[in-house]
Amino acid sequence: MNLVSGSSGNSTLIGTDRSMVLCDAGVSMKKIEECLNTAGHTLKDINAVFITHEHSDHIKGLGVISRKWNIPVYATVGTIRAILGDRSLGRMDPGLFNPITKEEGAMIGDLHICAHSVSHDAADPVCYSFTDDHSKACIATDMGCFTNELIRSLSGCDYMLVEANHDIRMLEAGPYPYQLKRRILGDRGHLSNEAGGALIRELLNEHVKEIRLGHLSKENNFPELALMTVRQELLGNPFSPDPEGLPVYIAGRDTADKPVEL
Repeated sequence: MNLVSGSSGNSTLIGTDRSMVLCDAGVSMKKIEECLNTAGHTLKDINAVFITHEHSDHIKGLGVISRKWNIPVYATVGTIRAILGDRSLGRMDPGLFNPITKEEGAMIGDLHICAHSVSHDAADPVCYSFTDDHSKACIATDMGCFTNELIRSLSGCDYMLVEANHDIRMLEAGPYPYQLKRRILGDRGHLSNEAGGALIRELLNEHVKEIRLGHLSKENNFPELALMTVRQELLGNPFSPDPEGLPVYIAGRDTADKPVEL
């Protein structure tokens, strides 16, 4: 269940009957609690928080959450080091942090979480896949490009949240400084609408239940444009001759999406 997704903040809830985790906490604790409440949950229900990387739009609420709830935090060693060195988060107990390796992942109850390397300008960024006995979900955002290895790792998902950050023409013509434009468009930046659609096409399968387009830029994209561009990338796919029939939606920027049962 996507709670919030955009260039200003990101957080997603993934759960089973026995386990419940957050992926990222990039908005205030209050906002995360409000979003959880819409699905009948609270932060008391969360068993762990998995962090993709240390940028503010993915960890903004982590300091307050960790101090109030003492929820275990999982991230790569490089990301943990960067988070603990971020003074804006306030003091956090290092004992709450658990290094996750890309080889072994982590088990939270009946939920197996795997970390997958991505190309982004952070200390040691990853995306995650979440698997239980009968389904698989992935959150694949904040990457400037994707590899065949990543496609193999994320294959077979029933649910996917994939980045469609920007429209290339809007970004190039927009007000951002030149260096920021180069960063976003580079191999360690963000996926454009076209690139996000290309990744979805590679991950598409006959049993996918829902696809959400996430991490949309507020300044360099429009939801309708992202959806149209991604659907164009999915023309001629082997699973649905009409992309309009595929379950592709925009992830909510400020409001939680309806939970998806897999």
